[in-house]
Amino acid sequence: MNKLQLLIITLFCTLNLQAQEMETTTYYLIRHAEKVRSNIKIKNPNLKEKGVSRAIKWSKTFEHINFDYIFSTNYKRTIQTALPTAKRKNLEIQFYDPSDLFNDEFRAQTKGKTVLIVGHSNTTPQFVNKILEVEKYPEMDDRNNANLYIITISNNNISDILLKIAD
Repeated sequence: MNKLQLLIITLFCTLNLQAQEMETTTYYLIRHAEKVRSNIKIKNPNLKEKGVSRAIKWSKTFEHINFDYIFSTNYKRTIQTALPTAKRKNLEIQFYDPSDLFNDEFRAQTKGKTVLIVGHSNTTPQFVNKILEVEKYPEMDDRNNANLYIITISNNNISDILLKIAD
């Protein structure tokens, strides 16, 4: 092997290691869209018309984001919120257990990926806090369907932002 080949191989290996070290994970977390509230006895309501419209708006908001995964709790309102984005991205909705947020399996599966997570007013901020490893965000108001939390993890640096997406 000549010196030039050795130099090229060394350079390639170095760049490959740097690329692996720069692995970035990005989480987008939202609460489900507006649900039907006409009967409080129904524990698993569908989205109301305004909620369906918001779910479509979310898919347009995420139009230029290349998701690797879309996760939802296994409830009608979260699935219906995730569905327009999943269809647009040609992805299947994966389910997560809201009582076991950001466990080791989830963390490993999503490392280096771009992920949408659809949850609830009480679980979405909890999920964000678990990822951040700090209690930063309180439970959301039950009528707030506009929060978008974005968390980026790169080289063990974590950044987060909370946006409110208007109707």
